[in-house]
Amino acid sequence: MKASYTQYKLIFKQPGGTSRGVLREKETWFLKIQDEQGNKGIGECGLFRGLSYDDRPDFEYTLAWVCKNIHLGQKQLVEQMEEFPSIQIGLETAFLSLKANDQQQLMTTDFTLGKVGIPINGLIWMGQPDFMKQQIDEKLAQGFTCLKLKIGALDFEEEINMIKSIRQHFDKNDLSIRVDANGAFAPKNAIQKLEQLASLDIHSIEQPVAPEYKNSLAELCRQTPLPIALDESLIGITDVTKRKVLLQMIKPQFIILKPSLIGGLSGTDSWIKEAEMLGIDWWITSALESNIGLNAIAQYTSTKDIDKPQGLGTGSLFTNNVDSPLMIKGEKLWFDTANPWKIQL
Repeated sequence: MKASYTQYKLIFKQPGGTSRGVLREKETWFLKIQDEQGNKGIGECGLFRGLSYDDRPDFEYTLAWVCKNIHLGQKQLVEQMEEFPSIQIGLETAFLSLKANDQQQLMTTDFTLGKVGIPINGLIWMGQPDFMKQQIDEKLAQGFTCLKLKIGALDFEEEINMIKSIRQHFDKNDLSIRVDANGAFAPKNAIQKLEQLASLDIHSIEQPVAPEYKNSLAELCRQTPLPIALDESLIGITDVTKRKVLLQMIKPQFIILKPSLIGGLSGTDSWIKEAEMLGIDWWITSALESNIGLNAIAQYTSTKDIDKPQGLGTGSLFTNNVDSPLMIKGEKLWFDTANPWKIQL
């Protein structure tokens, strides 16, 4: 067996605004493997600069080491890559792809057979009010009934007024609104901001304060007037016992699972198991992967019993994405079996 990797830069159609700054491109890596019979597989190591636990100087060196030692096999390599979650998911999905001989139907579900779509939320990027309103209007016209708004970069009152304007036309029964603060709130005034958001029937808020404020997060989750979802707090917690301790301490209402950031598919399974034992709900989100990574995460998601919109619609953000069967119709992500892959990397 042999393996190689390729670095690739995804270019945004429109700059994506977050509380960490504006994203114009997204670096990613493709892991390609081939067995003795000539069967090929590909997986994506969706490194996220400034956020991934494995955003470190030896990332490429480690990826090269994995390629050199691909003969060790999936199980041993995934275990050894505990501190490199994006390489873990790249390995897991490359080996799944190998079994399918690069056909990218990694799992057999009603989704991969083109029979059902996965409900997703419509993502609204931060920006000036007019730009955000334009995005909201577009998503509503497409038929989305769940929107996710990135907040925390603009003046908070501006953001509140924008949500108020939405609520003037759509109540909570017609439109579910999630907000993602990316840890932008200060612990001292977070509860007041949550109260303002709760008055607008917000479904949930992701990561209101930064992960390092564990005690503040735990207190917020006890007092909160609206459900809180942990996101960045899960990154870098590789030990199962520590995952359990974190969830027991903070007791969030939800956790957001981004496989590329939290230990791949096996790591996501671990988080789901620990959360469900504590009565904590969850949903799965991609993290700006190309369609290769999004496809793997979506197929994995389709094996779960899901009852709410997932965060899987980011494949349409880039000008130079891989052509794939993935498509958004209405508020669902579909795998169109009549539309072939065009992987030229």
